[in-house]
Amino acid sequence: MKKLILICVIILSCSWFAHAQKFKAHTVKQGETVESIANKYQVSVSDIYALNPDAKKKLTLNSVLIIPNAAAISSEAATETKELIGYTSHKVKRKETLYSISREYNIEIEDIKKHNKRLYSENLRKGDQIRIPKYKTVVSKVTPISALKTYKVQPKEGKWRVAYKFGITVAELEMLNPGMNEILQPGDEINVPNTTDEKVIDDNFNYYTVQKSEGYYRLKIKLGLTQEDLEKLNPELKIDGLKEGMVLKVPHNVTVGEVVGEVDKTNLAKNIRNFKTKQIAVMLPFRLSRVDTDSVQEAKDMIKNDSRLSVSLDFHSGVLMALDSAKRLGISTKLKVFDTEDQPAEISKILNNNDFSNYDAVIGPLLSNNFDRVARALEKDGVPVISPITIPEHLFGNVFQTIPERQRLENAIIQYVKNDALKVNVVIIADHSNRAISNRLKSEFPSAKQIFSRKDDKSGRDAYYIMATDLSGAFSNGKNYVFLETANEALVSNVTSMLNGLTNRNQDIILVSTNKTDAFEGANVSNYHLASLKFHYPSINKTLNSEQQNSFVKSYKGKYGIEPNKFAARGFDLTLDVLLRLASDDDLYKASTNAVETQYTENKFRYSKKLNGGYYNEAVYIVKYTSDLTIEEAKL
Repeated sequence: MKKLILICVIILSCSWFAHAQKFKAHTVKQGETVESIANKYQVSVSDIYALNPDAKKKLTLNSVLIIPNAAAISSEAATETKELIGYTSHKVKRKETLYSISREYNIEIEDIKKHNKRLYSENLRKGDQIRIPKYKTVVSKVTPISALKTYKVQPKEGKWRVAYKFGITVAELEMLNPGMNEILQPGDEINVPNTTDEKVIDDNFNYYTVQKSEGYYRLKIKLGLTQEDLEKLNPELKIDGLKEGMVLKVPHNVTVGEVVGEVDKTNLAKNIRNFKTKQIAVMLPFRLSRVDTDSVQEAKDMIKNDSRLSVSLDFHSGVLMALDSAKRLGISTKLKVFDTEDQPAEISKILNNNDFSNYDAVIGPLLSNNFDRVARALEKDGVPVISPITIPEHLFGNVFQTIPERQRLENAIIQYVKNDALKVNVVIIADHSNRAISNRLKSEFPSAKQIFSRKDDKSGRDAYYIMATDLSGAFSNGKNYVFLETANEALVSNVTSMLNGLTNRNQDIILVSTNKTDAFEGANVSNYHLASLKFHYPSINKTLNSEQQNSFVKSYKGKYGIEPNKFAARGFDLTLDVLLRLASDDDLYKASTNAVETQYTENKFRYSKKLNGGYYNEAVYIVKYTSDLTIEEAKL
């Protein structure tokens, strides 16, 4: 009953969204009657009954009633309806007809037949005992309308597009269509509000879904748009205000889902409220069938030479440490580990032989092709599937992509330089294969000097070096940021050596890059030069400083006799984050709003949701080389 009324509330609120909130919802409290509720909202009892027929039978505590807004009701909209209040028994006399009886009781012949159904097929006879319905007239100013209509999905339309078109949230659209596919297909027929006031999707704009607890201040930080800016593009905000799940039109150049600036770190260990045992699955490519457990030396060699086995074992060791940490916080976990053998056939076997519908989360598989197979299979049950170390090819609605995308890393370092409160000078150096990112940096820093590596005079190919004359007049007194964009070791060595020779007490040169490629770790590149230039770059994780050991490092070393590598730390951080999120809310989806950023040993997580897809991690570190040749998180 409650669910039915709740659905009615949403249906009606969707249908009347564009009509200035003509209706509101009221939750029935102890001792309330229909009459007292009608007096409270200054409407008639019949107005409430017109929109809540079930309330005539029984008014249930905590049920939800649809209440018309008295100020929005027009007297011209008043209608009269008949309400059955009982029956009178009538014994048919000689020569009486349905017509004469209807005149005697002032009702319609059809009303007599409706309550004496045999009269549809039989004639009226003397002595028949029939029921005569008794009615009272109900005058109502509210006329229930057809709240829904059927809509055929058009090509390229996803949930958010349909929701935006009809002025509702994606959650409301999903509630109106319980059996709706996660990914809409052209021709699908779905329920939508019955309104002719449909919005048009303009491809010259971008669109953003409002997250939980987001206000105008948060959107200003996140999107760079003021309340006035948003209201100009979305006039309904002036009437209905900001609501979770609503889709907003934003300028095309706004990168939605990205937080510009700092987000307060959330300590989920202080928010634990869901102590239900968590059921977790981990899928890793151990390929144990290839390991001869009877030969210790052969097993050691396999672990040493098989990178996937080594990564899987390290990651799994971190998972086990996370379970121990969660247990100390009162979180119980039921873990099941699957060896995918790195084979599609084995993954199909795992999926066919196990019921994952009640799992709280599945971590893995590691590789994107195998991961996509699992995510697609579990999407129908809404089971969250977490990608540990790779970026999935498809961001299904149940996917959690934990590795930030390349674009996010670029944005992070660009914003870091922009946030420097000091007046800074920017220089951009790149090889010709990185011309695109160089041009993007130039658009972000219009006054920057743009330098490209020299080309061979004969072949015209990139020679991967610059000359001192190329840097003439490029630097000013004070702080200078130099972007170096290349995957070529020779150019890194050439530029870092040259920049070190130009550093003086008046000119502070800081080397940065949007992408720290392997070239920066080449044998011909001096770490001393990188440290001297305070090399800054974006990273998905920060390197663990062994001299500042935390409890995880200490416990891991005590258990395994060695310090954890990045895969062990990843397994620990990711698993503990999943367990803490599950313990802090009803499920992983509700616990992964964009306002929640967590940080652990080496990794941090802040998820945003794609408009018609899953969740992706946008938490990025900016790290730097220090004078003692260590790498630490950079702070302005």
